[in-house]
Amino acid sequence: MKKHIPNFVTSLNAVCGCIGIGMAFKGDLVFASYMIILAAVLDFIDGMLARLLNVKSKIGKELDSLADVISFGVLPGFIMFSLLDMCFNESEGWITYIPFIAFLIPVFSALRLAKFNTDSRQSDHFIGVPTPANAIFISSIPLILYYQPEQIPVISNIFGNPGFLIGLVLILSFLLVSPIQLFSFKFKDFSWSKNSVQYIFLILSLTLIIFLSFVAIPIIFPLYILLSIIKNPNKK
Repeated sequence: MKKHIPNFVTSLNAVCGCIGIGMAFKGDLVFASYMIILAAVLDFIDGMLARLLNVKSKIGKELDSLADVISFGVLPGFIMFSLLDMCFNESEGWITYIPFIAFLIPVFSALRLAKFNTDSRQSDHFIGVPTPANAIFISSIPLILYYQPEQIPVISNIFGNPGFLIGLVLILSFLLVSPIQLFSFKFKDFSWSKNSVQYIFLILSLTLIIFLSFVAIPIIFPLYILLSIIKNPNKK
């Protein structure tokens, strides 16, 4: 029985992705963004349960990737599409098709997950930005625009700019399959000497979230990449 527990949690991850896509269709991007965050929590829990219960399986690994494609690929793609569609809703002609560039996100997310499943080097680190991190970054945009449009107006204005959003789609798609090595949180032990960068990242992230709430996420994302490069300067 216990071998099915992690797979059940993974299935809930997929359910969150499906619900989020439905809400994005309805125009509720805030609810859809919360579904990404909940899916990310479930994605962390299912892996932890698999290790604690010692029930890792090939089916679980494949199911995890399929759920991630939905929750961290297709769903953020629809959120980005909706954001761009709102920017071009009064346009005519070929310009109305520009928002479809957002679907590069699910395509490159699928490529990222396929690479991860076939790359034995990524047992204790990542090569390319993980799909949950990428999706959480995208989920922060509707949350900032809804809850904190006046806290840092510059950020809100940037995320409402179609040119910036298009550029963001291209950059994020590249980062998903980039050769940059990024640290993970699969601790072999909890010593400071071996995990100092991870601890520094967690402390800085928590501090930013306390003071900036959702606005912290667009800052945490490049911070993660920067600290990873500092930790592994020759591994890109």
